[in-house]
Amino acid sequence: MTETLSDLAEIVRIPSPAPQPQALACDGEHLWVGSWETGRLYGLHPHHGRVFEEAVAPGKPVSAATVGDELRLVCSEQDDSRFIRRYVPAHGFKSKEFIPCPDDTGSFLSFDGCRLWLSQRYRKQVLELDPLGNAVRTVSIGEEITGLAWVGNRLFLALWLGKERGGSRIAYIEPNANDPHLTIVARSPFVAISLARDGERFWTNDFFKNELVAFTVA
Repeated sequence: MTETLSDLAEIVRIPSPAPQPQALACDGEHLWVGSWETGRLYGLHPHHGRVFEEAVAPGKPVSAATVGDELRLVCSEQDDSRFIRRYVPAHGFKSKEFIPCPDDTGSFLSFDGCRLWLSQRYRKQVLELDPLGNAVRTVSIGEEITGLAWVGNRLFLALWLGKERGGSRIAYIEPNANDPHLTIVARSPFVAISLARDGERFWTNDFFKNELVAFTVA
């Protein structure tokens, strides 16, 4: 890993609406945050952090992604089984609509405008899913993945390299390129959990400080 990386450029921090912010998504106007401690999903205004919507999740919310006007969340449920759940703002979770994660494992979620992509943190890979939740493609990353966000044709990732190798990084791959190699673009001085994009900047969770962080990278 290169030692000339700059830290991500923080723009603003806002308090999390609940302890241990884990899942995070942005619908272009609002942020959606899932708390690992409370097992709830919160919709909030990013400028001042005021909550306008709140719902109990069917398990602990691991990650979230916007799909049109809706959300999809990976939830850790009984015995840590992992399911992708559908949430409709102002209407709540659709309890009868869910997709089991492949091999009962999955962590971070993102949507490329056509299909969902799911990371498997400890397998160090991301899966492209069909509408039934089957993996149609697997891309090896080689590092633990702690967040995903599509920007154009690039899939940005938050990575955890371990304390002995420098901690958290922001990187990207281009899955449709001939050689979808990993490009690391910034260090994170804290453990970045989840990634979201609001059109101009990224958002992530500083899980241990209970804060949401907006940032840019070079």
